[in-house]
Amino acid sequence: MGTQLRFEVSEQSHIGACRRAAKQLAERYITDESVVGKISIIATELATNLTRHAGSGELLLQVLDDGALLQMEMLSIDRGPGMSDVDRCLKDGYSTGGTAGNGLGAISRLSTDFDIYSIENSGTIVFSRTTLKKDSAATKPATPAWFDMGAINLAVAGEIECGDTWRVASDDNNIAMLVVDGLGHGSRAADASQAAAKAFSDIPFNAPQQSMQNLHKALAGSRGAAAACAVLNKQNPSVDYAGIGNISSSVTINERSQGMVSHSGILGVQMHTNRQFSYAWPSGSPMIMHSDGLSARWTLSSYPGLSTRHPAIIAAMLYRDFARKRDDVTVLVARYRDR
Repeated sequence: MGTQLRFEVSEQSHIGACRRAAKQLAERYITDESVVGKISIIATELATNLTRHAGSGELLLQVLDDGALLQMEMLSIDRGPGMSDVDRCLKDGYSTGGTAGNGLGAISRLSTDFDIYSIENSGTIVFSRTTLKKDSAATKPATPAWFDMGAINLAVAGEIECGDTWRVASDDNNIAMLVVDGLGHGSRAADASQAAAKAFSDIPFNAPQQSMQNLHKALAGSRGAAAACAVLNKQNPSVDYAGIGNISSSVTINERSQGMVSHSGILGVQMHTNRQFSYAWPSGSPMIMHSDGLSARWTLSSYPGLSTRHPAIIAAMLYRDFARKRDDVTVLVARYRDR
């Protein structure tokens, strides 16, 4: 998983920059002009809405590859006036800005997955994920239909490489998730987090306690990292979890968060205690894991209905309101369904 691209959008010239960046990113992976055209339109409409309706905001771009499905994700984030009636705004022909009113409707139609969350006077998050290509011959299964996830992964301002990273692995009945925060910033932190991610990806369905031990060995001689691993078996609706260092994780059940225990230490440097815990993770409840680039002083209950939105929307909202801005930040949100 690569670091996201982030674009501030506050004036007309930024719209073209967003369109070109989205087009160039898509063209790294595909040559299908019709799909690239869709990506260009979505990026243009999202950036246009930010300037025209919100005044300013940011657009995040990333490509997600689960081994069988390649998708472009775009997240539009603002603190503008929001919408009093989202459903009405999604209908073609409705406009508050004197335009044809086809923006959100076009984005929804062109996207493989689409969601929106808006609060009047508090801003809007728009999520679009579009399939670039499928690999029917892939030996690794695509993320199962019963599992949804979203992630933010951004380097601190001034750095090219992000010292954080994340991974998700799946098979027919299991989901394994990892969040890593390499110590410090920049390339050495990124090297540590990527080494941890590789060690996890080699054997993702180990018990989390064993994964922490494996990561500790893999990071010997590196700058070190904090990390947490969670494994869900769908047949047993609980999640096994282990963490070392300052990764915060929780499951939100009926708007209340159940925090998870991570032990102090630095993987690759010092690990005194390594214990695994099990927590209830009911179907439909979001699980959230994040690095310390995000303040832990959040609660989903402050945002009516947010816990039911796509996990990418949840991750974006937490990033918008709780990112520390002086550190790399990763937020991984996941939800599964029992049917």
